[in-house]
Amino acid sequence: MLRAYKTEIHPTEEQKKKINQGIGICRWLYNQYLATNQELYKKFQDGLISKKEATLSANNFDKYINNEIKILEGYKWINLCGSKARKKAICNAESAYKRFFKGQSKFPRFKKKNKSDVKLYFPKNNKTDWKTERHKINIPTLKWVRLKEFGYIPTNAKVVNGTISKKADRYFVSVVIEEEHKSEDRPYTKGIGIDLGIKEFAVISNGTHKKNINKTVRVKKLQKKLKREQRRLSRKYESFKLKNKNKKGKATRQNIQKQIVKVQRVHQRLSNIRTDYINKTINKIVKQKPSYITIEDLNVSGMMKNKHLSKAVAQQKFYEFRVKLEYKCNLNEIELRIVDRFYPSSKTCSCCGAYKKDLKLSDRVYKCNECNSSIDRDYNASINLENAKIYKVA
Repeated sequence: MLRAYKTEIHPTEEQKKKINQGIGICRWLYNQYLATNQELYKKFQDGLISKKEATLSANNFDKYINNEIKILEGYKWINLCGSKARKKAICNAESAYKRFFKGQSKFPRFKKKNKSDVKLYFPKNNKTDWKTERHKINIPTLKWVRLKEFGYIPTNAKVVNGTISKKADRYFVSVVIEEEHKSEDRPYTKGIGIDLGIKEFAVISNGTHKKNINKTVRVKKLQKKLKREQRRLSRKYESFKLKNKNKKGKATRQNIQKQIVKVQRVHQRLSNIRTDYINKTINKIVKQKPSYITIEDLNVSGMMKNKHLSKAVAQQKFYEFRVKLEYKCNLNEIELRIVDRFYPSSKTCSCCGAYKKDLKLSDRVYKCNECNSSIDRDYNASINLENAKIYKVA
């Protein structure tokens, strides 16, 4: 079984320079691949080339870069990045490009400097590559790099590959380790249903309620701080524009870059709080060892179209919750059931099965007209999800 470990690293100034150069080259190659294929597709639409010639594969583009571009005097800086990392960046661009034509995602965006998540990929070619110790790790081309968290990555583990990323002026390493899966023999309880929402993050059919972390004082203070930092950044941009027009302006590029890092750090702090809450919630659910877990296939993209709810929906990270829950269920041999998004879990009475067509979103308590029962709307939906008979297994 393959398992990933991600932690922060403390590289030296020389190592930071190499990482930044590599990330910049990978970003440039990713953008070049997309731009080249866009030009070829336009030629195909104009009837200048055939359909087979309209798409350049990752292998052919890599050969084109190595044989025709890299040998030029102005492009020798491409060699500052490893060949495997360059090839991986091109393969990532190819997979994103193909997903668009398959209808699985939108057209891939061009990577922007200091704004996009670009990773440096390193496979394990030699025995000394990706050798881990308690406080440091041997990364190819970078040699030994100090870890921030000691003892998190297993020392004598078989590492397959790894990547290095940069976010908010901090550096992270992620390694994929091959390890044996140890199944635990624990007693199974009955299945549960989980209703995700905005008022409360999750309502579980066993009576457990998981609060919305975005309504806590801690997150609200950080959101206010984010607004202040963004306002300062906006003012620095305006001041810099005035300076370029030979008017009174004090902001410089260095000050703007410092402020960008401050904004990024607050963004990352908020993201870490939400992700940590999702991880702890899933861990508590899986520890109960239910025989199955049922969730609804939410139309998140459709919910995001509502301008009044889009921000609240985005902050809940429903997709991340589903992906991590699916991974944990597979790891613990728990069946994850996915109910269709049109299943009337909220409008059906969990006591008698009556259907209430005129239920509004503002009605937080479900009052059945048939059996006169009164129950919380979200709790009623979670019970219906638990008892759902039509579903797909993830």
